[in-house]
Amino acid sequence: MTTRRKFLGEGSRLAAGGLLLSTVSPGVFAIHKTKLSAADQINIGAIGINSMGWTDTKSALKVPGVNLVALCDVDKNVLDKRLKELPELNINASKVKTYNDHRKLLENKDIDAVIIGTPDHWHCLQMVEACQAGKHVYVEKPMGNSIEECNVMVAAQKKYNRVVQVGQWQRSQQHFRDAIEFVHSGQLGNIRTAKVWCYQGWMKPDIVQPNSLPPQGVDYARWLGPAPSKPFNASRFHFNFRWFWDYAGGLMTDWGVHLIDYALYGMKAETPKTVVALGGRFAYPELAQETPDTLTALYEFDNFNMVWDHAMGIDNGQYGSDHGIAFVGNNATLVLDRRGWKVIEEKNAKQKVSKPHTKPSENGLDKHTENFMSVIRSGKMEALTAPVTVGANVAIVAQMGNIAFRSGQRVAWDKAAGRFTDHSINKEYLAKTYHNGYAVPRI
Repeated sequence: MTTRRKFLGEGSRLAAGGLLLSTVSPGVFAIHKTKLSAADQINIGAIGINSMGWTDTKSALKVPGVNLVALCDVDKNVLDKRLKELPELNINASKVKTYNDHRKLLENKDIDAVIIGTPDHWHCLQMVEACQAGKHVYVEKPMGNSIEECNVMVAAQKKYNRVVQVGQWQRSQQHFRDAIEFVHSGQLGNIRTAKVWCYQGWMKPDIVQPNSLPPQGVDYARWLGPAPSKPFNASRFHFNFRWFWDYAGGLMTDWGVHLIDYALYGMKAETPKTVVALGGRFAYPELAQETPDTLTALYEFDNFNMVWDHAMGIDNGQYGSDHGIAFVGNNATLVLDRRGWKVIEEKNAKQKVSKPHTKPSENGLDKHTENFMSVIRSGKMEALTAPVTVGANVAIVAQMGNIAFRSGQRVAWDKAAGRFTDHSINKEYLAKTYHNGYAVPRI
């Protein structure tokens, strides 16, 4: 007799190769159209449920046969809030275990997979420890908070042979995939530039606040984890962690990994040769932030350039969109964002192109979590839409832009060595120093 855990374990025994730029066949979700047996049930736990982690969890619960058995957060106020919301999801809150320490959750033998929605500086440790505990992992983007962490996470997935999906859900949305198919068709002609931009008018750091005691119910020491010890400050907590180098990389890594990912996908590129960046705190110099609210980075590849441009407090981005990717070709330019894609033909193009304009017809996040669960069941890793190799590559490229900005230098990358050509840049920025008794995992 095949037990549920044996079924799921055998389903995840898969080859480590063939992950980059994988595709999904139309029948990959067919398993969900049939009645599920007890062996098909997948029990999940969620770590970090204040924001996107909770959105991911609710999305995963839409997949038939997925059961929520545990929640973990260092803020008891958040845990209590989510427990009150469980009846709305037809879940008996009394049957869901709660934790404030993710390590205790990972000891729960009933859990098959975890969703990690914690601040960026926790992703590496929690993903690796989850794999070591035999759990499959859905980890929010950016996958790692340093180049070294990304490499460690790829090694961990390979060693422990777990299904690991990175939360770059646009990889599962059909209109994005259709646009890239058009780019690869060659109809745009020679593509000389890929433009990527993110103008977010609604994003605004918090006001500068004095240090204070943590709110009641918050385990601040566990929130800090491997980050440097500093007094609690509300302007660095919850959503605002992303504007501080100790915990994240600003808009470049927050949105950049979504958008730069598709520029690289479209150009069949991995890492650039050189990067230079300029920016600063121009929109909100008086607010609490370290990362730039305005940044332009130029990436040099062999046969094209990629330009990243971000701005907080502004919505008027390029091509009439507040975010997007544009592939600028000799015959036409394809503009792609979350609302759809279009082709703008060159007036004097020697070769005419078709000019489709498509809009999304599905929920990309729901497709992404469904894909994750489907691969856990099938063991067909080649069907995973955002594996660790994809998540690591784009997170590293985004880190390069931040490193060029922070160092004030044009940085050159040695692809074969997996590091910069300047030793001083590697020493300063390639890895994060862990604190408070934590250490970077060694695989």
